[in-house]
Amino acid sequence: MATMPTTRNRVPRHTATDVNRRIQQDIENSVRYYQRHKSQIPRRLQELDQEWDIERAIQANAAVITFVSMVVGTLGRSRWLLLPFAVSGFLFQHAVQGWCPPVPVLRRLGFRTAFEIEQERQALKLLRGDYTKVVESDADAEAILDAVRT
Repeated sequence: MATMPTTRNRVPRHTATDVNRRIQQDIENSVRYYQRHKSQIPRRLQELDQEWDIERAIQANAAVITFVSMVVGTLGRSRWLLLPFAVSGFLFQHAVQGWCPPVPVLRRLGFRTAFEIEQERQALKLLRGDYTKVVESDADAEAILDAVRT
């Protein structure tokens, strides 16, 4: 029996190898750059907070297509009302498999998964020195969460 891909791996699993490699190389290049320009890390972290991951892009894409097709369909072009059914099917397929027709296009345009964005974010925080605080393994949950938040 085939197992479902993890949330972390489902989009990369259905992305061309060269695209995955380019995305990982871009992350590595960013980390190398900010190793030499640490004063610019806060600005980059703000950019990462604003970056749309592929899930958000797919959701926005689906919403726009559904809205437009519903408007056009209600204005007399009833065939357009079939498009929301297709879009909802693609959304379900993406939720289960990590693939739907827009994924290859969005990945080639540079849209990353939340995990890929988080990889860069955590590496930059490490470079900045955010993780210098040491917490004992038997510390309470509040102390552990405080260490992660700094």
